[in-house]
Amino acid sequence: MSIDSSDERSGDHQGRSGAPPGLPAHDPTHPVESAVISRLSGNWHRRAAVKRQEPDLDDLFEPDRPDCPDSLLPFRDHPTYLALDDGTKARLRAWGWIAFNKNIQDIEQRVVNPGFALMAADAFETGLGESMTVAVTQAMVDEQYHTLMHLNASAVTRRRRGWAMPDRALPLGHKARRHEERLAAAATPALRRLDQLAYTTVAEISINAYLDLVADDDAVQPINRATADLHNRDEYCHSSIAAEIAKAAYAHLTPEHRRFFLASLADGMEAFAANDYTTWHRIVELTGVPGGRWMLQDVAASAARKRLLQDFGGLHRLCREMDVLDELPFDWSTVSVG
Repeated sequence: MSIDSSDERSGDHQGRSGAPPGLPAHDPTHPVESAVISRLSGNWHRRAAVKRQEPDLDDLFEPDRPDCPDSLLPFRDHPTYLALDDGTKARLRAWGWIAFNKNIQDIEQRVVNPGFALMAADAFETGLGESMTVAVTQAMVDEQYHTLMHLNASAVTRRRRGWAMPDRALPLGHKARRHEERLAAAATPALRRLDQLAYTTVAEISINAYLDLVADDDAVQPINRATADLHNRDEYCHSSIAAEIAKAAYAHLTPEHRRFFLASLADGMEAFAANDYTTWHRIVELTGVPGGRWMLQDVAASAARKRLLQDFGGLHRLCREMDVLDELPFDWSTVSVG
């Protein structure tokens, strides 16, 4: 996909759904998707091409559905979790969804948009010109919508479940936290910019696989699936933008900076693949799970539980196109690259 594809995509949004440019593409005949978009844009339904009253997002909540898939729970088959009563399991799944949304918000605001801001300013001297600036700026607008969409989804869960579950009770997500650690450790502004580029590249190319964990699960709350799916559609374009900029920037780096960038890319991949045990420790503490701390220590000790994300096909393609598969300090045999 070319760098200026976001202009075409924005026009497609307008044509398909009657929504203003920037809103995620959606099906106006799908009640859940339409309700998510309506809540996202406030009075969108009064401006839409199809002028009809949209159902309220809260009314579409199905209380008997789990809020997040079991795949997000690193302890899903641990005896301690299996022995819990249904109410406690439901609370953990609800918290899992809140944490999923907060993690995405942390990534968008702490990792991606600062990285896009550098790209828009051509801090990496890619030579891609005005079309790149327009595409990246449009992507930054998209990311604000995504943040709001996930905030709305968490708010619905809190209202309908009747549980407070505030974002502020949770720590900064592992991916954004690791990113900030690298920025703080970088010796020069140039290296900090390369860390920003690497982590933004990983985020934008791997976010689809992360969102798929919810979007592809038919059993979970329809609002939550729709939120992940709508977000996912924009990210297919964003991943192409990020990949093109990474390739163009890498071509202009010195050998030393190339090695640093690849090390940061690999570090970002490990961070984005990992289960966030710091957040889960806080959740089991807030939920009062008997033996919860021991349960998490037990599953964290298993090499099979260290990674939540296994699909690295997009990043593998990028590294193959950059001809750095053998130089990247990452063990590809531990993930799926198909």
